Amino acid sequence: MTIPQEVIIKEVGPRDGLQNESVIISTEKKIAWIEKLTNAGVKYVEVSSFVSPKWIPALADADDVFRYLKRKEGVTYAGLVPNEKGLDRALRANVDEIGIFVSASDTHNRKNVNKSIDETLSILKDVVKTAKREGKSVRGYLSTVFGCPYEGHISIGQVERISNILLEMGVDELSLGDTIGVANPVQVKQVIRQLKTTIPTGKLALHFHNTRGLAAANIVAGLEQNIQVFDGANGGLGGCPYAQGATGNVATEDVQYLMESLGVNTGLSLKGLVQAAKYIAPHVGLELPSYQHRLAQKEDDGA
Repeated sequence: MTIPQEVIIKEVGPRDGLQNESVIISTEKKIAWIEKLTNAGVKYVEVSSFVSPKWIPALADADDVFRYLKRKEGVTYAGLVPNEKGLDRALRANVDEIGIFVSASDTHNRKNVNKSIDETLSILKDVVKTAKREGKSVRGYLSTVFGCPYEGHISIGQVERISNILLEMGVDELSLGDTIGVANPVQVKQVIRQLKTTIPTGKLALHFHNTRGLAAANIVAGLEQNIQVFDGANGGLGGCPYAQGATGNVATEDVQYLMESLGVNTGLSLKGLVQAAKYIAPHVGLELPSYQHRLAQKEDDGA
C-alpha cells in the first residue's frame, strides 16, 4: 500500500462541531478551545459560520469570536458563509479563508438553504468572485457526496458535475462530505478515482462522519488514492441539523492516532488534541464519541 508520508488535518470542530448543539457556549470558552487546538499544532481552524443566528443560534457570536481571538502566526482562521450578506460579515471580521457550501442532493440542499442546487451555485458564484477580489482563498464543502437521508444514493456523475462547477468558479479546495456517515471504503475509492480523471487530487479533501464506525477505514481508502487533506472535529462533535441521524464528525485526535500508527506526519500533538477535547467536553455537556478522549478518561479514572 502506497500512501502519502504527510497529510493535513483541518479542524472544523468550532463550527461544524458546535452548529447542531442546543447548548450555547460562551465566546470566551470558544476562544480558549481554539487556542488549545492551535497549541496542539493545528494550522487550520474553521472558527465559525456567518449565518443568521435565527438558523444557527450556537454560532450567533461569530463576529465576536473573530474579534477577540488572538491569532497565531501560520494558522488559517476560516469562516463559513451562505451568501453575500454572510460574506460581508466575514470580510469585516477579516477571516483568512472563506468557506462555502452546497449539497450533491437537491432535496438536502433545499432543506438546508431552501434553494435548488443550481440556484445555490448561482449565488455562490458571486460570493467566490467577491472573496477572490478581496484576496481571500475559498474552500468549498460538498455535502451528501456518499449518500443522502432523503434521496439515498447520489450518482458519481452528479458529484463530478458540481465539483467541476465549484472549481471553475475559483474554489481553491473542495471538501467532499459523508454527511450521514454511510460511505464505505470501496465507494470512497470509486468516487475519488472518477473525480481524479478531471480534478487534481491536490484540490480535494475528505470530510467523514463516524456514524457507523467506518470513518477510519474510509480515511485509509482516501490515503490510498493520494488524498492528503482530511477534516476532523475535536472530540468527535458535530452533525448536520438537516440530516436526521447524522452523528458526529470523526474526531481529530482519532484521525491523528490513525496517522501516527501508519507513520504519516501531520505536525499535530495527540496529547494536545486530547487535552483540548477534555477542555470542551464539560461545556457541551455530552459524552464525546472520540475514542482517544474516552481512553484518556479511563486512564484518569485509573481504570
